Amino acid sequence: MKKNLLIISLLAVALAACSKKEEPVVVAPAPVVETPAPAAAPAAPAADAAAAASAAASAASAAADAASAAASAASAAASAAASH
Repeated sequence: MKKNLLIISLLAVALAACSKKEEPVVVAPAPVVETPAPAAAPAAPAADAAAAASAAASAASAAADAASAAASAASAAASAAASH
């Protein structure tokens, strides 16, 4: 029983450590080829890149929240196991 408690506790600590937020990665802009296109055309790839970066940040935040919830659940399970 104590081995299970130790394993659960270590798992909770590992998940909590993995949920730490990292520095956002800066996406390098695509090279711009000069063409006689209107000025609004280069803004579209930048908007797409910004949307992709925002989606990635949201996914990372959701993953961190899930890891935190898993760590909390593991801690609660460890507490419940210790009280029995």
